[in-house]
Amino acid sequence: MTKTLSSLSDLAAAYGKSPVEESNSSSTNDDLVYSTESGKIKKNKKESIEASDGFAKVRRETKGRKGKGVMVVSGLGLDKSALKKLASKLKKVCGCGGSVVEQTIEIQGDKRDEIKQVLEQEGFKVKFIGG
Repeated sequence: MTKTLSSLSDLAAAYGKSPVEESNSSSTNDDLVYSTESGKIKKNKKESIEASDGFAKVRRETKGRKGKGVMVVSGLGLDKSALKKLASKLKKVCGCGGSVVEQTIEIQGDKRDEIKQVLEQEGFKVKFIGG
């Protein structure tokens, strides 16, 4: 009973075990950052939009900004491109800078009245939060 075993799968079969199948780990590995075949690999991020309750919430923040005030508009329920367009419109009307951060729009300075006007023209109900 001298049988030559040519591979590990033959050895496993001789002992009654099924051979372990190797899978292509590069196609299923989520931690892969770079591949020599295709270069840098970007992960697909799923963008989640918070639902709006019908009110655009406007509040003044100074925390973490060295005392400088910004008006933060949240609760709009818009996607990223619509938020950028609305932020651009708000910045032009207010005559100041600002940015879009996640699901909020930040406008520099205390421009409550101008922000309220623009948001009401866009069809939002405005609620001021805080002092």
